[in-house]
Amino acid sequence: MVQGWWRLAAGVIATALAAPAAAQDVRLPAPGADPAGTWAFILENDTFSGNDRYYTNGFLFAWRSPSYDPPDWLARLTNGPGLLFPGGATRWGLGFGQKKWTPEDTELRNPDPTDRPYAAWLYGAVTLVSYNERALGSLELQLGIVGPGALGEQVQNGTHDLLNIERALGWAYQIKDEPGVNLVATRQWRFNRPTGWDGISVGLVPSLAGSLGNVSTYAAAGLMLRLGTELEADFGPPRVRPVSVGSVFYEPTGRWGWYGFAGVEGRAVLRDISLDGNTWRDSRSVDRETWVGDASAGVAVFTPWARLTATYTVRSNEFTAQREVAQFGSLSVAMRF
Repeated sequence: MVQGWWRLAAGVIATALAAPAAAQDVRLPAPGADPAGTWAFILENDTFSGNDRYYTNGFLFAWRSPSYDPPDWLARLTNGPGLLFPGGATRWGLGFGQKKWTPEDTELRNPDPTDRPYAAWLYGAVTLVSYNERALGSLELQLGIVGPGALGEQVQNGTHDLLNIERALGWAYQIKDEPGVNLVATRQWRFNRPTGWDGISVGLVPSLAGSLGNVSTYAAAGLMLRLGTELEADFGPPRVRPVSVGSVFYEPTGRWGWYGFAGVEGRAVLRDISLDGNTWRDSRSVDRETWVGDASAGVAVFTPWARLTATYTVRSNEFTAQREVAQFGSLSVAMRF
């Protein structure tokens, strides 16, 4: 059964990447060369919603290079049909992040076995991006560790001590150490149209995504609606996966600008180590829900020197015994250099 899930996820990733390229009859021009790269920091936390449970915290430091002409062997990957969008500008990037999950009741030293297990995922990522005026494709390799080596207990309780917040007491029962690898592919499109109201445009950003790995295997589809200015500067706000992510990089005009956004994404989840437990060892686990949905809304603000975004997300139940939906906020700041 597990092998069947992995074959299904691999097929979804290949289909998601190949089908849009096959349907594209005319190559759109690539954006002009951009000599600036981007640094971004993203923080997600459930305390923005007044709660401290389930997906409790995540952060990501990310860097994207200036656009460049890749070497020939890489150009065949980014310019050819199928894997990444053809004829686009190219960037590559690095990331370092952590995600943490806790049960609903963090005061129990021996957590309820039917509640979400304690878990943390610490990882680095290498990303390749190709894009043009209308579409973006990315391929990301994540490598890291799940378990005590991911330092979830130290980061969470250290932060709680600093802020004089009660500690989470059940980390002794977290998922055990396991090396993790994910290969994540995404395709996004942006369709913008002026409204005629003082430079304001309206736009849609459909997306497809898939992840294959022992930490996270899923297939996803989403749609975002944007209204405001500077819609050509990015493909939506940056986020910590698995939610529908935008682009870490952005290409501003040098003016102040803004847009509001709202979106939904649905995922077919075939593996989530934070719920299913360790792959080769016994650990805490719960019965996972296969179908998971997110609804998000927020705002992005562009200044001549930075992009600031704020997002609020409501997520449907991820395991069968979950009593309430998860809610969390996300803040990000990105600067060009």
